[in-house]
Amino acid sequence: MAEMHDKESAEIEIYSRDYYFKVVEFLQQNWALIDEHGSKVTVWFIHDASGIFDQLDFASVEEAKSGLERNGFRRLSEDPESQKFIYPPEPPFLKECHGNGPIYSSGRFWK
Repeated sequence: MAEMHDKESAEIEIYSRDYYFKVVEFLQQNWALIDEHGSKVTVWFIHDASGIFDQLDFASVEEAKSGLERNGFRRLSEDPESQKFIYPPEPPFLKECHGNGPIYSSGRFWK
């Protein structure tokens, strides 16, 4: 379960370490972790330096996985070649603002 606080730079506890990633620029990735809490599923979007910059809620884990894959995210555990040169962010995960606002939850970059 994850908790988000209103306070800027609050630590968010995410239990999953089943990382999804999307290469957005040379040597830069957006990361995602799927977190189940109660009847809700949240995808947390994290940059390389462990800052959470966005989130989306889904009705199920399968819906979250499907959305990630549809939007160009790949599961790190299923990509041994990528594991050789990219490394996922590590906790603590801190809530941060993104310079471009909510990237995925705004719908601008989410199909």
